[in-house]
Amino acid sequence: MERETMEFDIVVVGAGPAGLSAACRLGQLSRSNGLDLNICVIEKGAQVGAHILSGAVFEPKALDELFPDWQDAPPPMTPVSDESLIYLTTKHNHCRVPKHLAPKTLFGKNPNYVISLGQLCIWLADQAEQLGVEIFPGFAAKSIHYDNEGNVCGIVTSDLGLDKEGKPKSSFEPGIILKARYTVFAEGARGHLGCELISKFKLNKGKQPQHYALGIKELWQLPENDPRHKPGTVIHGLGWPLSESNTNGGSFLYHLDNHQIAVGIIVDLNYSNPYLDPFEEFQRLKHHPAMSKYLEGGERLCFGARALAKGGLFSLPKQQFPGGLLIGCDAGTLDNAKIKGCHTAMKSGLIAAEAIALEFAKDNPELEVNYQTHFEQSWLYDELSRARNFNGAIHKHGPILGGALAIIEQNIWPCITRKPVPWNIKDPQADYVALKDKYTCTKIHYPKPDKKLSFDRPSSVYLSGTKHEENQPNHLHISSYRIAIANHLPMFDEPSQRYCPAGVYEIVEKDGNKQLHINPTNCLHCKTCDIKDPSNNITWVPPEGGGGPDYRNM
Repeated sequence: MERETMEFDIVVVGAGPAGLSAACRLGQLSRSNGLDLNICVIEKGAQVGAHILSGAVFEPKALDELFPDWQDAPPPMTPVSDESLIYLTTKHNHCRVPKHLAPKTLFGKNPNYVISLGQLCIWLADQAEQLGVEIFPGFAAKSIHYDNEGNVCGIVTSDLGLDKEGKPKSSFEPGIILKARYTVFAEGARGHLGCELISKFKLNKGKQPQHYALGIKELWQLPENDPRHKPGTVIHGLGWPLSESNTNGGSFLYHLDNHQIAVGIIVDLNYSNPYLDPFEEFQRLKHHPAMSKYLEGGERLCFGARALAKGGLFSLPKQQFPGGLLIGCDAGTLDNAKIKGCHTAMKSGLIAAEAIALEFAKDNPELEVNYQTHFEQSWLYDELSRARNFNGAIHKHGPILGGALAIIEQNIWPCITRKPVPWNIKDPQADYVALKDKYTCTKIHYPKPDKKLSFDRPSSVYLSGTKHEENQPNHLHISSYRIAIANHLPMFDEPSQRYCPAGVYEIVEKDGNKQLHINPTNCLHCKTCDIKDPSNNITWVPPEGGGGPDYRNM
């Protein structure tokens, strides 16, 4: 197929915090150093921010570096006024954890902010465009463009206007080759191109598997002048309901401006009970008195879900390869000990931009960007190194003992020795192999939604703003439907029915036989199916550009 080709110095895949930070810094360095770089950012969401989802308590450390005067015209954000950690002991009770019994990294020393990460990305995109960066939303990077030597030299966008059989419709437009002297991949957690690059260039050789969690979030509106609303109040939660199934994770409830509250749950995807349903666990959570007392009488505005990479330094692949870089959550730069990843993703983008600009300044046609040296000399590396054991300790020893080890590492050891701990705690088991046979597990019976605090999947997907062109190829590739029915159904009661928060996967009967049915138009692009399927039987690839959820206010 003949395709149009556009050429750039640098193509950035993904308009998230990492990609936009890289683009902004490249724009700054291009101007200050007279490089005149031609920089392009492509984004699969219909608008910048549409596919961006995070809690999010934001540490502005990297933003201070990128735009020292950002507070002169800041993006929408609420300063944190009070931050606490609570332990939900049962479905009725909880206790507040004293700060000296929690990892000190959890609480910010300097002013942190409650933000909509989508709104921050919209703000960053505006800054990037003012610096001469071209941003193209609605274009998904479908595949990687390689040169004759196998080096990355750009990407190819999705073909538009194909029907369900993959045949051109009257509206067909072939994808475009975006050639680049250097390509930066910032797709977010479990990026499909990032997975290809890691495999092709063996970037994870010697590393433990990446670990993931599923984050589910809602935005609620409280009545005006509601005395329960205290802007800047941040509550982190542990324990119930996940503790009932020995599942790791946590919860959060943040008070934003405009009488809005963000509430959510984080479920580690190394859980073992195939009957566990993260969506239903979230519905239970909202009925806990520690949460419901803020939500009752409010209106649910938005819903969303997204996987996050949380393996930390031990899972971080080599980020550099011939022709490009893997940055942000596409690589896995989240700081587990802080439960924050926005500032680290942004910093990885800044490091990438500075390393790339140095090579372009040499006018060397054989670009040999030295990202790794810059990374290892940065506060990002130091931060990830200090937090390297956090995830492994929780996975191997559970939240109580693992949490105690985290307190020793983060609170006590530095005060005594002023040096990093000398030990390492790793988790070599991939999340997808963690499920146990259903006959060894307790079946979980979830209550019906009351439609006041808890809701069903269809109404939640509706509030996510998810839209896809109906007549297009299925972007959820099943390696074998037989495996789902012959293996997963008898062993795990086909867990995709539950781990997917959007009801994409269903077991239906047809002519007396059970079949796996897929509703791709429901897909929230959370990537959980790509991560948790026990046989790696599902591969997520992007649909036509512009399809998916709309999280710009989330």
